[in-house]
Amino acid sequence: MGGAKQAVGAYGERVAVRHLEQAGLVVLDRNWRCAYGELDIVAREGGALVICEVKTRRGARHGTPAEAVVAAKAARLRRLAGAWIRDRGVHADTVRFDVVSVRPQRSGPAAVEHLRGAF
Repeated sequence: MGGAKQAVGAYGERVAVRHLEQAGLVVLDRNWRCAYGELDIVAREGGALVICEVKTRRGARHGTPAEAVVAAKAARLRRLAGAWIRDRGVHADTVRFDVVSVRPQRSGPAAVEHLRGAF
């Protein structure tokens, strides 16, 4: 990932973490990596383990951030969630997959959309 793109992504993840924590979720892990890929944010909300994919876009030319989570990406995130659970030995009543869309604004705070149970 290029420098500017990486900076935008890191910014989006910081905004997403702040949003999730303000919504009452407890962040357990960030940027967890294994051979299959990376999980942006792993959180807990009550008895649910929440896998959050963060998508940050500066513009709408390539669609909404959430539209970037296609079926193949969702399948990869499911595999990664299983790997994270095995690696950490965590038990959860349910596993939920959310997408947090972040759109930086020219001025003021970023626009954040949190899609719970996105797939």
